Amino acid sequence: MQSAAKNSIIFIVSAPSGTGKTSLCNEVIRRIPRLSFSISHTTRSPRAGEKNGTDYYFVAPEVFEQYIAENKMAEWAEIYGNCYGTAAATIQGLFDKGCDILLDIEERGARQLVEKYPACVTILVLPPSLDELKKRLSERGTDDPGSIARRLKQAQDEIEAMAWYQYVVVNDRFDDAITQLSSIIIAERCRRDHGVITRIIDNGTRNKR
Repeated sequence: MQSAAKNSIIFIVSAPSGTGKTSLCNEVIRRIPRLSFSISHTTRSPRAGEKNGTDYYFVAPEVFEQYIAENKMAEWAEIYGNCYGTAAATIQGLFDKGCDILLDIEERGARQLVEKYPACVTILVLPPSLDELKKRLSERGTDDPGSIARRLKQAQDEIEAMAWYQYVVVNDRFDDAITQLSSIIIAERCRRDHGVITRIIDNGTRNKR
């Protein structure tokens, strides 16, 4: 696996369904410069309004299988009969542009990425409570009571599986959650940008000559 560009960071954001993770990620991308969303590959068919290369890279199952066999996927998982994953070339392409990367993926993919890129930053987005998550799922009007009960049980299992993540953001009030997520990204950039120390010292040395 190719290495990251100097100071480039992979931010992994995961959450149970219905937590508002996608809205948070989209807003953070809009607000923070030099942060790019990684576009995943998938074998599922495009939905209405989705565009290839913008929402996903839509590929045939046999093509995805070939990518796996050739070790071209940085992470992947099969979900409800379709495969989803991030190509190593996608990550490297964004690093080559000098961008940090934000990935909206599930826990299985996160483990694979952390194994390949140990410096990844993992962020878990949570609802304020399971009762609040149940309320949000009900208000969407897309699930019957049985489906909601299954989603809540799945959410519990997912939260337990993601307890190893480094950061937690509770999406109670959207603006507060945006502030927390943005703060994590900015703090990690400051923590890792040791190059500024060298630049200041070198500049001072040259000025003394």
